[in-house]
Amino acid sequence: MRPIEKAEILDAATYERQRPETRRRILVLKGKRRVPLGAHATLHFETRETMLYQVHEMLRAESSWTRPGAVEAELEAYNPLVPAGRELSATLMIEYETAEERTVQLARLLGLERHIWLEVGGLPRLGATLDAAQIAATRLSSVQYLKWRLADEHVAVIRQAGAVLRIAVEHPEYAAVAVLSEETRQELATDLE
Repeated sequence: MRPIEKAEILDAATYERQRPETRRRILVLKGKRRVPLGAHATLHFETRETMLYQVHEMLRAESSWTRPGAVEAELEAYNPLVPAGRELSATLMIEYETAEERTVQLARLLGLERHIWLEVGGLPRLGATLDAAQIAATRLSSVQYLKWRLADEHVAVIRQAGAVLRIAVEHPEYAAVAVLSEETRQELATDLE
């Protein structure tokens, strides 16, 4: 997928007019790409369309459409999450009920980047690459950006109807396995065309 370009960013008034329909469409799309991972984590597979929506939403939330450099800053932040070539990109949300519990648990999850796997059929599983900017010396951010670089054989299996794909988290402090739905597999296969 190609990166989002500045020319694709709508002005504030146009986005506000289109937002209800855009939001409805993106929520449906995100629902197809959402993978619960145990009681405290959710994975969202990203695509160019979800990232374009995120850029618009950040500009809207910060009322920054006309601020010099704002659009460029959002593109710089979110374009790396647009899957490129033979890769999958996802946002991992680590969710705890209170800020206090979240602080304790995120400190316990250090090293998480070495314990998240994508399993594609019977092929050797792939470790996730996390954004190093989201990991500090003493704790993780509750939002992590992950990528998996795929070999041709992984892509071929993902494109097969009914192929079994799993996400496994095997950290000593948090373990979960999720089998992706056929609908999610189809979405990912489309991304790889």
